[in-house]
Amino acid sequence: MKANKTFGYVLYGLIFAAGLLLGWLLSGDSKKLAEQAQHVHSADEAQVWTCSMHPQIRQDKPGKCPLCAMDLIPLRTSGASGATSDPDAIRLSAEAAALAGIQTSVVGRSRPVREIRLYGTIKPDERRLHSLVSHVSGRIETLAVHYAGETVREGQVIATIYSPDLLNAQQELLEALKLAASQPALLPAAREKLRLWKLTDAQIAEIERTGQASSTVDLLAGAGGVVTVRRVEQGDYVTQGGALFDLADLSSVWAVFDAYEADAPYLKTGDRVEYTLQTLPGKTFTGRISFIDPTLDPATRTVKVRVETPNPRLELKPEMYAGALVRTSLRQADETVVPKTAVLWTGRRSVVYVKQPDTDEPVFKMREVELGASLSEEYIILAGLREGEEIVTHGAFAVDASAQLEGKPSMMNGAAASQPSGGDHATLKVGGRCEMCKERIVTAARKVHGVKSASWDSETGQLHLQFDAQSTSVDAVARAVAAAGHDTDSGKADRAVYDALPDCCKYRE
Repeated sequence: MKANKTFGYVLYGLIFAAGLLLGWLLSGDSKKLAEQAQHVHSADEAQVWTCSMHPQIRQDKPGKCPLCAMDLIPLRTSGASGATSDPDAIRLSAEAAALAGIQTSVVGRSRPVREIRLYGTIKPDERRLHSLVSHVSGRIETLAVHYAGETVREGQVIATIYSPDLLNAQQELLEALKLAASQPALLPAAREKLRLWKLTDAQIAEIERTGQASSTVDLLAGAGGVVTVRRVEQGDYVTQGGALFDLADLSSVWAVFDAYEADAPYLKTGDRVEYTLQTLPGKTFTGRISFIDPTLDPATRTVKVRVETPNPRLELKPEMYAGALVRTSLRQADETVVPKTAVLWTGRRSVVYVKQPDTDEPVFKMREVELGASLSEEYIILAGLREGEEIVTHGAFAVDASAQLEGKPSMMNGAAASQPSGGDHATLKVGGRCEMCKERIVTAARKVHGVKSASWDSETGQLHLQFDAQSTSVDAVARAVAAAGHDTDSGKADRAVYDALPDCCKYRE
C-alpha cells in the first residue's frame, strides 16, 4: 500500500512538471505570434495602396477605389530599401527594365540631315519644244509625216506645198538671172526673198540650174524630235505661219516633283536628287535641282521642283511616275539630335526620360524638351538636353506608365518639367505674344555666352534659363532680350526696336 502511494506522488510530480514546461512553451509561442502579428500590422500600416486606373488615390490599407470601385493594389512600402532621394524619379529593378525592353543611349551632336521623299512625273524639256510651221500660204499636196509619235530629223522633208507666192518668187529669180549682166542687184534680192521663205541654198541652186519654176516646193523640218501633235491633213490650206506639227526633243527631259509645303523650306537649288521609276526597276537616276517654283499650288499645297536629266537612249518617257529621295543638311554646324522613339509628344509638350547617373538600379526622371526640325528618324533638340546625358530610347512608354501609377510627373499629368542638371536656373518675365516672339526671345537668350538652355512660355510670359553663373548673369540675358525688342523685368526695349517688330508681335497696351 505504501509503495502505491509513493508511485502516485511521483506520477503527480511528473505531471505537474510537464504542465509547467508546456505552459512555458505556449507562453513563448504566444509572444512570437504576437510579435509576428505586430510586425504584419506595422507592415500593413506602412504599405501604400493605390488604384491602377486612378493613381492619385492613396490609402494606407487595402480596399476599394472610391472612384471606380476597383480593388486597390500595393504601390510600395515607405520603408523600402533603395528608395530614390528625388521624389519625382522613377526607380525600376534591373529585371523590370529588361522585361519592359528599356534601352538607353547617350545624347550626342551631329550634322542634322533631313531625308525628303518626293513624287512626280517625267515631262518634256519645255526649252526643247518646237512647232514646224509653213512660212508661205498654200495648199498641202502631200505629207511625209503621218502620225503623232513619229521621229523627225532636222532638215527632213515633212510636206509638199503648192504656193502661188512661191511660184511667182521663183519666176522672179529666173528673170533676175537673165538680167544679171545689166542689173546685177536684182539677183541677190531674188535669192534673199526665197531664203526668207525658208528655201535652202540647194533648192535655190536647183531652180537656177534647171531654169524652171516648180509649182510645188518641199517644206523641211527646222528642228528634230518626236511629233506630239499633227495639226494638218493632206489637202488643207494653210496660211503663212500656220503650224503643221508640234515636236518635242526628248534627248533631255525634266523630272518634275511635288514638294509638300512643310518640306519646301529645306530644298534648295543644286541639291542632289536620286529617283527611280516603276517601269525601270533596279535603275537609279541622279540629277540636281535646277528650279523651284516660287508659287504654291493652292489645291495640293505643294511646290513644283524640277530636275534636268539627260535621256540619250530615250528611256525616260513623258508622264512616267517617279519617286525621289533628297538628303539635305539643315545646319552648317552640329546639333543635338535624339531618336524619335525617345520623345513622348502630347501636342503641347514633348518629354523624354533621363537616366540618373551614379545609381545601382535604373532610375529615370522626366524632362520636358523643346523640339526643332523633324528628321527622318530623329528630332533636333533646341533646349532641355545636354550632350553626354543618357536617355531612354526604347521603352519610354513603360517608364511613363510607372510614373503615372506612382502619381509622379509624367507625360499626361502636366507637371512642370525638371531642368537639365548642372548650372543655375532662373526665370525672367518677358513680354511677347506669338510664336515669332518666342523664336526671337529664345534666340537672343541663347546667343549670350554661358546660357545652356532657354525656353519661353507664351501663356505665362516666363523665360526659363539654365546658365553658368560664372560666365553670365540674368541681367545680361535681360539686356540681350530687350535689345531684340522685348520688355523684361529689369528694363524695356528701345522704342525704335519695338516699333520695327511685326504687327502680330506688338504686346504693349
